[in-house]
Amino acid sequence: MDNKRTKTVNCPTCQKPVQWLETNLHRPFCSERCKLIDFGEWATEKKRLPGATVFPDGEEELPLQ
Repeated sequence: MDNKRTKTVNCPTCQKPVQWLETNLHRPFCSERCKLIDFGEWATEKKRLPGATVFPDGEEELPLQ
């Protein structure tokens, strides 16, 4: 008999407990919905990592050669 315990983490979006299993395709999220909500927050820069701006305003495009 296997005495290992399954690790449980909280979903980063809704805080619902999630079992950390290989069969859970959405881990660490509880669902595809929570995964997409999190992605949207990063895409709109609602979430971001601190640091220097990579492209100052107006310099996001590379000049044509």
